[in-house]
Amino acid sequence: MIRKATLKDLDAILKITKSCAEKLISKNIFQWNDSYPSRKAFKNDIHNDWLYVREEKGKVIGSICISDFMDEEYIAVKWLSTNNNNIYIHRLAIDPTHQGQGFAQKMMNFAENFAKKNDYQSIRLDTFSMNSRNQRFYKQRGYKKLGSIFFPNQSKEPFYCYELVL
Repeated sequence: MIRKATLKDLDAILKITKSCAEKLISKNIFQWNDSYPSRKAFKNDIHNDWLYVREEKGKVIGSICISDFMDEEYIAVKWLSTNNNNIYIHRLAIDPTHQGQGFAQKMMNFAENFAKKNDYQSIRLDTFSMNSRNQRFYKQRGYKKLGSIFFPNQSKEPFYCYELVL
């Protein structure tokens, strides 16, 4: 089941993202660290009704932020659609003990259906340039790779932007 996240979900979400970060770091992918994603970011997502969680057997096993807010870093990107009716995906995470079972696909299906149902013109996101698995994941879903952006607090390496026009 996918539902809106609440403040009661924060500890579970942070435990999942910490486990994801550790798994990525073990593969020399320095995408997430101690400062990102943060409790503050998730609290903001919940406050704005942007954060959703995936539950299995009553336990939170994943999360996704579906926002209509365009971060400043995205302004310079040459998007495929105009900048006035888009959603942005952030912080998609599935507990490593549940990865490889299609839950990330289900979370993205949910986000894409949400966008279509609410008449958004596209879905935009970024993924770390050193995370080839994520890049394949989004390309297979039909997302087009566009420009690069940087988040210096996370990495000196770029993040690639992707867009799916609906």
